[in-house]
Amino acid sequence: MRLFAFVGLGSFAMSMLERIAEITDQIIAVDDDQSRIEHIKEMVSTAYTMNLLDEEAFERVFHDPVDVAVVDIEENSAALLLVTYRLKKLGVPEIIVKSNSEEYEELLRMAGASRVVNSDKEAASRVTPLVLSSSLTNFMPISGDLVLAEVIAPNFVVGKTVIEGDLRREHHINVVAVKYASEMNAEKESTGVFHDLDATYRFNAGDVLLVTGKESDVFEFSSIQKSAERAKKQVNYNALLKNIFTHKK
Repeated sequence: MRLFAFVGLGSFAMSMLERIAEITDQIIAVDDDQSRIEHIKEMVSTAYTMNLLDEEAFERVFHDPVDVAVVDIEENSAALLLVTYRLKKLGVPEIIVKSNSEEYEELLRMAGASRVVNSDKEAASRVTPLVLSSSLTNFMPISGDLVLAEVIAPNFVVGKTVIEGDLRREHHINVVAVKYASEMNAEKESTGVFHDLDATYRFNAGDVLLVTGKESDVFEFSSIQKSAERAKKQVNYNALLKNIFTHKK
């Protein structure tokens, strides 16, 4: 059984702990706030109120090998670095750190973090596309520039099969599954589930397609396009950066 450690019980860590506690109680939780420890002590195997910067206390608590550590110390970036370093020193293989500062991300990785979570940034990356396009109903970055998205079937695919639409070659996206428009209620909310894609199925207006692809290709497929002026500025900016780095060589 894997052993999980939570150092600092900010909102991110608390949410993760509550989900993990539904599966296992092999959890160590520490925080300097007694009220937070009281809130979760029945969910975990071990809970301590302690000074998170006390190295001796830290080593006493984490004497057993920990598989995954989650660090969420609110409003104390120096403590984040120190705690991350100490967990790495203890040999914790996976350390997930919540940080609100992009400036600290590289330092946290150098200190030993295997993943740095910026919840505000990640939330924005999921919500912004939904604001930009009324065709997108859900959007999730997966890895690098690869995304998974739910897209209301564009007009140019209605009446066509996935093969006739040639979506992979023409639009560089893959359709994974489909929610049928016939399973939508009057409020346009789905009352059904996604169905495996049938290559002979002809898309109907209002179908929701579950697609994967590069962010830029999914954006284009769902009718999100940069304005000509914005695209021109981006090209000029990229050219400027290229010249700067060329001169530096």
